[in-house]
Amino acid sequence: MHLDIVSDTICPWCYIGKRRFERALAAQPQPELTVLWRPFQLNPDMPPEGMARKDYLAAKFGGSEGAEHAYTPVQEAGAGESIPFDFEAMPRTPNTLLSHRLIRWAGEQGNQDALVETLFKAYFTKGRDIGDLDTLVELAVLAGADGDAARRHLESEEGLREVQAEDQLARQSGINGVPAFILNRKYLISGAQPPEAFLQALTQVREEEEAGAEMPAAGA
Repeated sequence: MHLDIVSDTICPWCYIGKRRFERALAAQPQPELTVLWRPFQLNPDMPPEGMARKDYLAAKFGGSEGAEHAYTPVQEAGAGESIPFDFEAMPRTPNTLLSHRLIRWAGEQGNQDALVETLFKAYFTKGRDIGDLDTLVELAVLAGADGDAARRHLESEEGLREVQAEDQLARQSGINGVPAFILNRKYLISGAQPPEAFLQALTQVREEEEAGAEMPAAGA
């Protein structure tokens, strides 16, 4: 069984969705499940250097009051998943392209989930600028990666076109919000659903796989 998780590193619901999916796996382990994190930029037109948080909130929500209204349910849901969101700690909203390139690279190193967790935690609970190259290298090391190798990758253009192509493919496939969990490239679970929704989908796909494996070959 394979799972693609389409996500953005500045999407709070993606962090919540990750936690809920992990709870589903804890309740019903899937030892043969492979997981791959896929890129999606919520703000594809964000300047490379990002922008001041107050300017971003003004543009997206009309100011701090609109942002507070939008983020209250996020913080409540986060508390239920032991995620202490601290939106006040964020001085900037980053462009996430570099972070997606790093995640793709970490997947090639077999260290993707640890990096995604580290990025989410750094941004949402510490206000770290995950659009900054030096910060990303530091976080890559915290996640167990080789810092020099991570820096060389980010300073090159390796993986850039692939990340951009995957982002575009997600949009062309009809994904316009994240997180999106795609099982066996066939079944879509949209949003940060409760663990029960993941368990139901996992059970259905596993039963289909088992039924397919039991079917006799044509002509047998």
